Amino acid sequence: MTDGSRKAIFAAFFANLGIAISKFVGFLITGSASLLAETVHSLADTGNQMLLFLGGKRAAKTETEHHPFGYGRERYFWAFAVALVLFSAGGMFALYEGISKLRHPHEVESMGVAVTILLVAIALESYSLRTAVRESNHVKDPDTGWWSFIRHTKQPELPVVLLEDVGALIGLFFALVGVILSQVTGNPRWDAMGSVMIGLLLIVIAIVLIVEMKSLLIGESASSKTQEAIAAAITSTANVDQLIHMRTEHLGPDEILVGAKVEYSSSLTADELVAAINATEDAIRATTPAATVIYLGPDVLRSDHPDLIADETTST
Repeated sequence: MTDGSRKAIFAAFFANLGIAISKFVGFLITGSASLLAETVHSLADTGNQMLLFLGGKRAAKTETEHHPFGYGRERYFWAFAVALVLFSAGGMFALYEGISKLRHPHEVESMGVAVTILLVAIALESYSLRTAVRESNHVKDPDTGWWSFIRHTKQPELPVVLLEDVGALIGLFFALVGVILSQVTGNPRWDAMGSVMIGLLLIVIAIVLIVEMKSLLIGESASSKTQEAIAAAITSTANVDQLIHMRTEHLGPDEILVGAKVEYSSSLTADELVAAINATEDAIRATTPAATVIYLGPDVLRSDHPDLIADETTST
């Protein structure tokens, strides 16, 4: 796990823990459904940061006989678990609570307390989001938009924290509007509607994360930029005639498996061929340090294999 991911996780953890406590106190005072939904939301987010940190620790374990490529995908699994928690403990609970309060409205008491707590929570969540954005900027390509970064980054922690923080701020806005409207109109169902909107928002965010983490768990190729760098490293190595075929896959955020068929000069002796293969591996690792597992097979381009390099169509 990178230092940036770790900082974003810790900032989100302490912010969400403080927010959860303040929201729960506010709920006890006011009885607001939106505050209760936001309390559960913040508790879920706090637990999620612990799951992300656990994933980072477990991913650092060395490879074993049963897991020869290591445990890098632990980070993807625990990020997937985060999405499930967000969907169930966050989204479904808030939706249930909101629908329940729509059917059985409850007057919001001490609106000043509720508004104050929500404004403080917005300030704390803004700090957490600012930290996540700052750390993401260290690994995000300046030409890449934020949605593209979330969709294509191989670091699961940063997009999870980013989406959680954005969702938290939008959810707090829903809660604030619901509490204020219930007081202004005298209709407590507005507060319940705030809880419903929070639930729907969390469910949407959870589904986005589930889809992205599922893709990473199944296995994604390296980015197009990384593939081009690896291909260039191979073809620029001495005694390489051409790259016939190449595949890459992320074994973890910072670990890439590279498999390639390479045509070497036919004049090489066995010892020279071995030296050329080793030189090719060194060239790949020099340009792409994340290429931790490399398999190169010397081969000859056949007439039934029309493409020199098979395009990888998985997400980049």
